[in-house]
Amino acid sequence: MIEQMTIDDLQDVCQLEEILFTSSWKMNDFLYELNDNPYSCYFVYKLNNKVIGYIGEWITFEQAQITTLGVDPEYQGQGIATSLLEHAILIANQKQCEIMSLEVRVSNIVALNLYKKLGFEIVNIRKGYYQDNHEDAYLMIKPLGGSL
Repeated sequence: MIEQMTIDDLQDVCQLEEILFTSSWKMNDFLYELNDNPYSCYFVYKLNNKVIGYIGEWITFEQAQITTLGVDPEYQGQGIATSLLEHAILIANQKQCEIMSLEVRVSNIVALNLYKKLGFEIVNIRKGYYQDNHEDAYLMIKPLGGSL
């Protein structure tokens, strides 16, 4: 169900982006991540060959950063985001990362609860982080691999 994202997945991914986010990534953003960014790792969750969720992370030396996570609204609340995030954590651990970070809107209670459930902690606030409405973001960190 979870596999590496390919160019063939991008139409589905970009459609979900438009539905899920007010500041959505565009096709070129994902193309850059898949073709040109040596630090990127992107995965999709498929059901009947259709992308219903996706996650991206950058792995740079000992750090992993979640760049995006989205699940089709019809399938939210079914553990897909948890599965995708656990997969990203597994990959980061396999690559010997020591920490994982992400930013999340302060108003996104569902995502905050998910991240806390998986061991992320709020360590800072990024003021005016989001371009669409200048909402603050929590910076959340999770230790990996027992190194911290």
